[in-house]
Amino acid sequence: MSDTVVFSNNKRSRSDDIEGGDAKRTLFSNNNSTSILSMDPAASLASARHEFGEHGGVNMSIEASATFTVMEPETMGRINITTTFVDVADLEMVKEAMVEGKTKVLYFESVSNPTLMVANIPELSKLAHQKGVTVVVDNTFAPMVISPARLGADVVVHSISKFISGGADIIAGAVCGPESLVNSMMDLHQGAIMLLGPTMNPKVAFELSERIPHLALRMKEHCHRALVFATRLKKLGLKVVYPGLEDHPQHELLKSISNKDYGFGGLLCIDMETEERANWLMNHLQNYGQFGFMAVSLGYYETLMSCSGSSTSSELNPEEKALAGISPGLVRMSIGFIGTLEQKWTQLEKALTKLKEHELSNKN
Repeated sequence: MSDTVVFSNNKRSRSDDIEGGDAKRTLFSNNNSTSILSMDPAASLASARHEFGEHGGVNMSIEASATFTVMEPETMGRINITTTFVDVADLEMVKEAMVEGKTKVLYFESVSNPTLMVANIPELSKLAHQKGVTVVVDNTFAPMVISPARLGADVVVHSISKFISGGADIIAGAVCGPESLVNSMMDLHQGAIMLLGPTMNPKVAFELSERIPHLALRMKEHCHRALVFATRLKKLGLKVVYPGLEDHPQHELLKSISNKDYGFGGLLCIDMETEERANWLMNHLQNYGQFGFMAVSLGYYETLMSCSGSSTSSELNPEEKALAGISPGLVRMSIGFIGTLEQKWTQLEKALTKLKEHELSNKN
């Protein structure tokens, strides 16, 4: 009797992926000396378990999303995402931190995540260049709204997965800079692209080329709705953070450096004060009000919401969060453009009314 390899026919469950489950391979032999090397490799491939599609397809399913929602807001606290915060509001501190001859790069966000502070790109670039430092600006939050290269930045980077893609289905990035930089990165022997291989998939590049032409239209609507919602939320007495509001500390700065007619960005924050209140609101907006999704991303046509203190900034300790201006109940919203503006505002307003009713009933 020849050596035999037996595979379980049980379909693997989610717990199997984590703990191994009962889909493990078992070897049996009539002489207790089975050798995996004695198997025909073609037979091994044919004996491997075949994954069926989610709905019974003969081929396995694929996932087209690059962003994932959660059904309960508490789940977001268990998702580990790393975010680095750089305080560039204090120009004198930045100037002192850069050491000529040692500091190579000044890297900052045009609009910070999640506090929506606006960087003074012209002044920061001037300070850096005086010390021979290259300025790299992450403009993921403000494509079309801000053009860092026109304001002194040497290199501009984007997470294409966000606003530029717009479909939450692509993982890609872009590094934009002078021809000399790009050519050096493509150097056959020492270029970063040649050594590390960050070459975009041609199909992804094609899909992006189809989406970029309407980026301007999408950004205008993201920004328009964000401004309307921020203004109305403030009138309701909520604490709102949005660069388009006149009481935002960098409102005038953004007006002076932004491109005309593109607004003030598509993200706003509502400070609900506590994580409990933030989670109640997000849960109701997603699971009852159909206003948006709980997900730690942005730039989608649906509104995406997250409680930054317990999700994207959860690695910071309480002191660091306080220093960065991140309260426990800070809800970051990337405002989408699906449906009508008034339809979405009604959903948001109703959820806030329900929250008040919920809190009053608990007090009584």
